[in-house]
Amino acid sequence: MQKTSNTLALGSLTALFFLMGFITVLNDILIPHLKPIFDLTYFEASLIQFCFFGAYFIMGGVFGNVISKIGYPFGVVLGFVITASGCALFYPAAHFGSYGFFLGALFILASGIVCLQTAGNPFVTLLSKGKEARNLVLVQAFNSLGTTLGPIFGSLLIFSTTKMGDNASLIDKLADAKSVQMPYLGLAVFSLLLALIMYLLKLPDVEKEMPKETTQKSLFSHKHFVFGALGIFFYVGGEVAIGSFLVLSFEKLLNLDPQSSAHYLVYYWGGAMVGRFLGSVLMNKIAPNKYLAFNALSSIILIALAIIIGGKIALFALTFVGFFNSIMFPTIFSLATLNLGHLTSKASGVISMAIVGGALIPPIQGAVTDMLTATESNLLYAYGVPLLCYFYILFFALKGYKQ
Repeated sequence: MQKTSNTLALGSLTALFFLMGFITVLNDILIPHLKPIFDLTYFEASLIQFCFFGAYFIMGGVFGNVISKIGYPFGVVLGFVITASGCALFYPAAHFGSYGFFLGALFILASGIVCLQTAGNPFVTLLSKGKEARNLVLVQAFNSLGTTLGPIFGSLLIFSTTKMGDNASLIDKLADAKSVQMPYLGLAVFSLLLALIMYLLKLPDVEKEMPKETTQKSLFSHKHFVFGALGIFFYVGGEVAIGSFLVLSFEKLLNLDPQSSAHYLVYYWGGAMVGRFLGSVLMNKIAPNKYLAFNALSSIILIALAIIIGGKIALFALTFVGFFNSIMFPTIFSLATLNLGHLTSKASGVISMAIVGGALIPPIQGAVTDMLTATESNLLYAYGVPLLCYFYILFFALKGYKQ
C-alpha cells in the first residue's frame, strides 16, 4: 500500500513541476514583450527576472520553516493558491499599464512557485529512497515539458496580438500590455484547480513517517550541502541569463523578429526536456556527479564557441546549452540534500533561497550588454557572465559534492 501511495504521489507531482516550468519560462516572453511597451533598457527589462527570482531569496527560508511545520502535501496546496493569486494580479497590472504593478504581481506569483519548489523537490527525493537523482530528473522532465510549451503558448497568445514597433502609439502599447491578461487569468484558474486536486488526493507526508533523529547537527556543517546550494545559485543564474537574453540578443544580431526568436526558446527549453528524459534512463548506469561534470563541461565549450565564432553558429550553440542544462538542477539538488534526514525540508528552503541566482545574474548580464551596446561592441561578450557560472558547476561535480 505504501509503495502504491508513493507512486501515486510521484505521479501527481508531475503536474506541479509542469506548471512551475510553464510559468517560469513565460518571463522570457515577458521581457521582450514589455521592453518596448515601457521603453526599458536591457537592465530595466531584466528586473522581471530580478523580482521573480528575488522572491526565492526572500521567501525560500520562510517557506522552508512553514513546510517543516505543515508538511509537504499542504505546502504544495498553499503554493498553488499563492501562484493563482499572483497570476490573477496580471489582469489589473495590464489594465493600469504599470510596469511596477507587473513586477509586484510577478513577486507574488514567484512566491507561490517558491513554495511549490520548496515542498516539491524534497518530497520527490523522500519518496524515492535509493533513486533520488533518477526520479528527480524524471519529474523535472515534466518541468522541462512546461518550459518547452511555455514559449509556444506565450508567442501565440501574446506576441501574435501585439502592434509593437518603433511607430506604435500609446494606445497600441496599452493594448499590447493587455494581451497578457487572459493567458495569466487562465493560469490562475488552472493553479486553483490543481490546488483542489492535490488537497483531495491527501498525499502521504513522508517526512513525518521518518524516525526521529536524536542529533541536532547544524545544516551548514554539511559541506556538500553548502557547495550544492552555491551550485544551484550559479546554475539557475546561468540558465536564466541565457534564456532571458536569447530573444533580445538575436533580434539585434540577426535581425529576427520577436516571434521568430521565441522559436529558439522552444528549442532551448525543449532540449532540457529531452535531456531530462534521457538522463532518467542513463542515470541507472552513470554516476550522477560524472554525468553532471560532462554536461557542465559541454556547456562551457558551447558558450565559448558562441562568443568566439558569433553569427548563426552562436545562436545554435547557445540554444543547445539547454540540452546540457537538463539534469543539472535535480542532480545538484539530490547530491546536496543526500543523507540530511530531518534537515531536508530546511535544506530545501535554503536551496530555494539560492535560486536568487536567477535574480542577480541576468541583471549583471543586462548591465554588461548595455555597456557593450553603448560602445558598439559584440553583445555576445556578455555571455561570459553565464560562462563563469558553469565553471563553478564543474567544480561541484568533480569535488564539491563529496560528503
